[in-house]
Amino acid sequence: MGDKGFAGTRAVRGRVVAVGAMALLVAGCGGGGGDARAAGLDKGQVASVLPDAKAVPGWRNHLEPEAQKPVPDYPPTVCVARTKEQRDTACAPVTSWGVSAFVRKADATTLNFWTLAYKDEKTADAAYDVLIKWYGGDRVGQNAEKVEIGSPGAEREANRAAVGTMAGPATIAQIRVGTTVLGISTGTTGKAVVPDKEVKAFAAMFAERAQQAQNGEKPSAALPSS
Repeated sequence: MGDKGFAGTRAVRGRVVAVGAMALLVAGCGGGGGDARAAGLDKGQVASVLPDAKAVPGWRNHLEPEAQKPVPDYPPTVCVARTKEQRDTACAPVTSWGVSAFVRKADATTLNFWTLAYKDEKTADAAYDVLIKWYGGDRVGQNAEKVEIGSPGAEREANRAAVGTMAGPATIAQIRVGTTVLGISTGTTGKAVVPDKEVKAFAAMFAERAQQAQNGEKPSAALPSS
Protein backbone atom coordinates (compact mmCIF):
# COMPACT_ATOMS: atom_id res chain seq x y z
CA MET A 1 0.00 0.00 0.00
CA GLY A 2 1.86 3.28 -0.04
CA ASP A 3 3.10 6.48 1.30
CA LYS A 4 1.60 9.54 -0.24
CA GLY A 5 -2.09 9.35 -0.99
CA PHE A 6 -4.38 6.89 0.61
CA ALA A 7 -3.02 5.64 3.87
CA GLY A 8 -1.20 2.44 3.03
CA THR A 9 -1.48 2.63 -0.77
CA ARG A 10 0.97 3.10 -3.63
CA ALA A 11 1.28 6.53 -5.20
CA VAL A 12 0.58 6.48 -8.92
CA ARG A 13 -0.50 9.54 -10.88
CA GLY A 14 -1.25 12.72 -9.06
CA ARG A 15 -1.38 13.54 -5.39
CA VAL A 16 -4.01 11.00 -4.54
CA VAL A 17 -3.17 7.32 -4.68
CA ALA A 18 -4.68 4.51 -6.68
CA VAL A 19 -5.48 1.26 -5.03
CA GLY A 20 -4.71 -1.83 -6.98
CA ALA A 21 -5.00 -4.61 -4.48
CA MET A 22 -5.80 -2.28 -1.63
CA ALA A 23 -7.59 -3.66 1.41
CA LEU A 24 -11.06 -2.32 1.92
CA LEU A 25 -13.17 -1.80 4.96
CA VAL A 26 -16.51 -0.18 5.39
CA ALA A 27 -18.76 0.41 8.33
CA GLY A 28 -21.72 2.58 8.92
CA CYS A 29 -25.23 3.02 10.13
CA GLY A 30 -28.01 2.99 7.63
CA GLY A 31 -27.95 1.80 4.06
CA GLY A 32 -30.84 0.10 2.37
CA GLY A 33 -31.21 -2.26 -0.52
CA GLY A 34 -32.09 0.13 -3.32
CA ASP A 35 -31.89 3.70 -4.53
CA ALA A 36 -34.60 5.99 -3.18
CA ARG A 37 -33.52 8.67 -5.62
CA ALA A 38 -30.59 8.87 -7.99
CA ALA A 39 -29.36 12.37 -8.74
CA GLY A 40 -25.97 13.20 -10.26
CA LEU A 41 -23.58 14.84 -7.77
CA ASP A 42 -21.31 17.84 -8.33
CA LYS A 43 -17.78 18.15 -6.95
CA GLY A 44 -18.86 19.74 -3.70
CA GLN A 45 -21.44 17.05 -3.07
CA VAL A 46 -18.90 14.31 -3.78
CA ALA A 47 -16.59 15.84 -1.17
CA SER A 48 -19.45 15.92 1.34
CA VAL A 49 -20.17 12.21 0.80
CA LEU A 50 -16.64 11.23 1.83
CA PRO A 51 -16.43 10.45 5.55
CA ASP A 52 -14.53 12.94 7.70
CA ALA A 53 -13.05 12.49 11.16
CA LYS A 54 -16.46 13.01 12.82
CA ALA A 55 -17.95 10.18 10.77
CA VAL A 56 -15.33 7.62 11.82
CA PRO A 57 -14.49 8.26 15.50
CA GLY A 58 -11.42 6.46 16.72
CA TRP A 59 -9.52 6.94 13.46
CA ARG A 60 -6.95 9.68 12.78
CA ASN A 61 -7.42 11.61 9.55
CA HIS A 62 -4.60 11.01 7.08
CA LEU A 63 -6.17 12.58 3.99
CA GLU A 64 -9.09 14.94 4.49
CA PRO A 65 -12.12 14.59 2.19
CA GLU A 66 -11.30 16.16 -1.15
CA ALA A 67 -13.00 15.96 -4.54
CA GLN A 68 -12.00 17.04 -8.01
CA LYS A 69 -13.09 16.88 -11.60
CA PRO A 70 -11.24 14.43 -13.86
CA VAL A 71 -8.42 15.79 -15.98
CA PRO A 72 -8.74 14.87 -19.68
CA ASP A 73 -6.57 11.90 -20.64
CA TYR A 74 -5.92 11.08 -16.98
CA PRO A 75 -8.69 9.05 -15.36
CA PRO A 76 -9.20 9.16 -11.59
CA THR A 77 -6.45 7.17 -9.92
CA VAL A 78 -9.03 5.06 -8.10
CA CYS A 79 -10.69 4.08 -11.38
CA VAL A 80 -8.80 1.00 -12.50
CA ALA A 81 -9.73 -1.22 -15.45
CA ARG A 82 -7.91 -3.74 -17.61
CA THR A 83 -8.69 -2.54 -21.13
CA LYS A 84 -9.30 0.72 -22.98
CA GLU A 85 -12.89 -0.31 -23.61
CA GLN A 86 -13.42 -0.89 -19.89
CA ARG A 87 -11.80 2.44 -19.04
CA ASP A 88 -14.08 4.15 -21.54
CA THR A 89 -17.05 2.61 -19.74
CA ALA A 90 -15.99 3.14 -16.13
CA CYS A 91 -13.53 6.03 -16.05
CA ALA A 92 -14.20 8.38 -18.96
CA PRO A 93 -17.79 9.18 -17.82
CA VAL A 94 -16.78 10.14 -14.26
CA THR A 95 -18.05 13.66 -13.53
CA SER A 96 -16.32 14.12 -10.15
CA TRP A 97 -14.37 11.93 -7.76
CA GLY A 98 -12.71 12.13 -4.38
CA VAL A 99 -11.04 10.33 -1.49
CA SER A 100 -10.50 10.44 2.24
CA ALA A 101 -8.17 8.27 4.33
CA PHE A 102 -7.53 7.40 7.96
CA VAL A 103 -5.11 5.48 10.15
CA ARG A 104 -5.44 3.80 13.52
CA LYS A 105 -2.16 3.70 15.41
CA ALA A 106 -3.19 0.97 17.82
CA ASP A 107 -2.82 -1.75 15.21
CA ALA A 108 -1.26 0.11 12.24
CA THR A 109 -4.52 -0.24 10.29
CA THR A 110 -5.40 2.06 7.38
CA LEU A 111 -8.90 2.95 6.21
CA ASN A 112 -9.60 4.48 2.79
CA PHE A 113 -12.80 5.74 1.16
CA TRP A 114 -13.33 6.86 -2.44
CA THR A 115 -16.28 8.02 -4.51
CA LEU A 116 -16.78 8.07 -8.27
CA ALA A 117 -19.78 10.12 -9.47
CA TYR A 118 -21.63 9.68 -12.78
CA LYS A 119 -24.32 11.62 -14.62
CA ASP A 120 -27.01 8.97 -14.17
CA GLU A 121 -27.73 5.59 -12.65
CA LYS A 122 -27.35 3.66 -15.90
CA THR A 123 -23.80 4.93 -16.39
CA ALA A 124 -22.89 4.19 -12.77
CA ASP A 125 -24.33 0.68 -13.10
CA ALA A 126 -22.15 -0.05 -16.14
CA ALA A 127 -19.10 1.36 -14.35
CA TYR A 128 -19.75 -0.78 -11.28
CA ASP A 129 -19.74 -3.92 -13.43
CA VAL A 130 -16.34 -2.99 -14.86
CA LEU A 131 -14.75 -1.88 -11.59
CA ILE A 132 -15.83 -4.93 -9.61
CA LYS A 133 -13.76 -7.02 -12.02
CA TRP A 134 -10.74 -5.14 -10.68
CA TYR A 135 -11.65 -4.60 -7.03
CA GLY A 136 -13.68 -7.78 -6.48
CA GLY A 137 -12.79 -11.42 -5.98
CA ASP A 138 -9.22 -12.08 -4.93
CA ARG A 139 -7.82 -8.69 -5.97
CA VAL A 140 -7.32 -7.92 -2.29
CA GLY A 141 -5.00 -10.91 -1.95
CA GLN A 142 -4.71 -14.64 -2.59
CA ASN A 143 -7.47 -16.91 -1.32
CA ALA A 144 -9.76 -13.99 -0.54
CA GLU A 145 -13.10 -14.76 1.07
CA LYS A 146 -16.41 -12.92 0.91
CA VAL A 147 -17.34 -10.55 3.71
CA GLU A 148 -21.02 -10.21 4.54
CA ILE A 149 -21.92 -6.51 4.61
CA GLY A 150 -25.70 -6.63 4.42
CA SER A 151 -27.48 -4.80 1.63
CA PRO A 152 -26.22 -1.20 1.35
CA GLY A 153 -26.97 0.48 -1.97
CA ALA A 154 -28.18 -1.26 -5.10
CA GLU A 155 -25.09 -3.43 -5.64
CA ARG A 156 -22.27 -4.40 -3.35
CA GLU A 157 -19.38 -6.82 -2.80
CA ALA A 158 -16.67 -7.14 -0.16
CA ASN A 159 -13.70 -9.51 0.12
CA ARG A 160 -10.94 -10.12 2.64
CA ALA A 161 -7.53 -11.76 2.34
CA ALA A 162 -5.27 -12.92 5.15
CA VAL A 163 -2.31 -11.26 3.45
CA GLY A 164 -2.80 -8.01 1.54
CA THR A 165 -0.38 -5.47 0.12
CA MET A 166 0.67 -4.36 3.62
CA ALA A 167 1.51 -7.96 4.58
CA GLY A 168 -1.41 -8.25 7.00
CA PRO A 169 -5.17 -8.82 6.65
CA ALA A 170 -6.88 -6.60 4.08
CA THR A 171 -10.42 -5.92 2.89
CA ILE A 172 -11.86 -4.30 -0.22
CA ALA A 173 -15.51 -3.35 -0.64
CA GLN A 174 -17.38 -1.73 -3.52
CA ILE A 175 -20.93 -0.38 -3.41
CA ARG A 176 -23.15 1.34 -5.95
CA VAL A 177 -25.61 3.87 -4.63
CA GLY A 178 -27.64 5.44 -7.41
CA THR A 179 -25.27 7.52 -9.54
CA THR A 180 -22.18 6.81 -7.45
CA VAL A 181 -19.73 3.94 -7.08
CA LEU A 182 -18.12 3.82 -3.63
CA GLY A 183 -14.97 2.05 -2.52
CA ILE A 184 -13.60 1.22 0.91
CA SER A 185 -10.35 -0.47 1.80
CA THR A 186 -8.39 -1.43 4.88
CA GLY A 187 -4.95 -2.87 5.36
CA THR A 188 -2.49 -3.46 8.15
CA THR A 189 1.09 -4.44 8.83
CA GLY A 190 -0.12 -6.26 11.92
CA LYS A 191 -2.22 -9.37 12.37
CA ALA A 192 -5.53 -7.94 13.56
CA VAL A 193 -8.46 -8.53 11.20
CA VAL A 194 -11.06 -5.79 10.87
CA PRO A 195 -14.20 -7.66 12.00
CA ASP A 196 -17.08 -8.29 9.60
CA LYS A 197 -19.39 -6.17 11.75
CA GLU A 198 -17.04 -3.20 11.37
CA VAL A 199 -16.82 -3.64 7.62
CA LYS A 200 -20.61 -3.89 7.49
CA ALA A 201 -20.97 -0.73 9.55
CA PHE A 202 -18.55 1.25 7.36
CA ALA A 203 -20.42 0.16 4.26
CA ALA A 204 -23.82 1.14 5.60
CA MET A 205 -22.60 4.53 6.79
CA PHE A 206 -20.88 5.38 3.51
CA ALA A 207 -23.87 4.24 1.44
CA GLU A 208 -26.21 6.32 3.56
CA ARG A 209 -24.07 9.42 3.08
CA ALA A 210 -24.18 8.91 -0.70
CA GLN A 211 -27.96 8.50 -0.63
CA GLN A 212 -28.39 11.58 1.55
CA ALA A 213 -26.43 13.66 -0.97
CA GLN A 214 -28.53 12.32 -3.86
CA ASN A 215 -31.65 13.22 -1.90
CA GLY A 216 -30.41 16.81 -1.80
CA GLU A 217 -29.47 16.59 1.88
CA LYS A 218 -26.18 17.33 3.62
CA PRO A 219 -24.60 13.94 4.42
CA SER A 220 -24.66 13.34 8.16
CA ALA A 221 -24.43 9.57 8.60
CA ALA A 222 -21.65 8.62 11.00
CA LEU A 223 -20.50 5.76 13.17
CA PRO A 224 -21.41 5.99 16.85
CA SER A 225 -18.70 7.12 19.23
CA SER A 226 -17.20 4.25 21.17
